[in-house]
Amino acid sequence: MIQHFQFKPLFENNLLPGWAISFYYKQQQYKAEYKKDGKIVWLSAKPSSEEQEKVEKMIHELMLFHVYD
Repeated sequence: MIQHFQFKPLFENNLLPGWAISFYYKQQQYKAEYKKDGKIVWLSAKPSSEEQEKVEKMIHELMLFHVYD
């Protein structure tokens, strides 16, 4: 489960899409950029290949809830 999920706009103009996100997963911190098309660009180490799809799905759900609500 993702913990301490945070996001903030990449641009001063909040109408421009793109967010910096950070969170903890399995006691490791991750940082990434969430692009307007839903692409995730990892700025830190990525989750393992087995976990990456699951983590990205959780991120998409959180962004839909918090940003696109």
